[in-house]
Amino acid sequence: MTATAASAFDLFGTLVAIDDTPEPAAAVADALAARGITVPDDWASAYREPHSNAEEGAEVPLPAHVAAALASRGVDVSDTTAGQAVIDAFDPVVETRTGAVKAVAAASEVGPVGLLSNCAVPELVARTLRRSALDREVFDAVVVSVDCGWRKPDPRAFETVARQLDVETADLVVVGDTPATDGGITDCGGEFIDIAETSLPNLKASLTEGQPCR
Repeated sequence: MTATAASAFDLFGTLVAIDDTPEPAAAVADALAARGITVPDDWASAYREPHSNAEEGAEVPLPAHVAAALASRGVDVSDTTAGQAVIDAFDPVVETRTGAVKAVAAASEVGPVGLLSNCAVPELVARTLRRSALDREVFDAVVVSVDCGWRKPDPRAFETVARQLDVETADLVVVGDTPATDGGITDCGGEFIDIAETSLPNLKASLTEGQPCR
């Protein structure tokens, strides 16, 4: 890693661990019921079905998916109701991973630091950051797929965070836990650091000492 490298950290599974909602369809159904919306008897099936012709690599916001799934069964809800139900359905307990805070702080001493997260739930990333030990202000850019419209490993996701960090995509180092998504940066000429191979505490030491991260 060069002294001028910009870093982009994945969030879920990399910097934090959360208690995943075990049955998201049921959680959304409960949140809808709390707003007076009765879901169809085959809601679980409707929830699993695709209801969008989105371009490959594009993010479909979960509220839009929920509204479309309900509409496919003849149930109409407003965008606001669908959005609020989805936000309420995903309310995680957050655990900051060991070494995460120091790793991000160390990266910020080397160059600009971003957060790049695949997440279809509005507000979930912001809520997760508030509940973690991470300081939102240490990130020079926070890019979430539900906002930018593209999911890793689509190049446009990496291009978005690189642009916000004012660097070329090829100069971006992505730190994450999933080679299939975070590792897509290598197709853009950048570098991927897998925390399964380089733990966050070791990443911090490498960055601080100016040594190669691999």
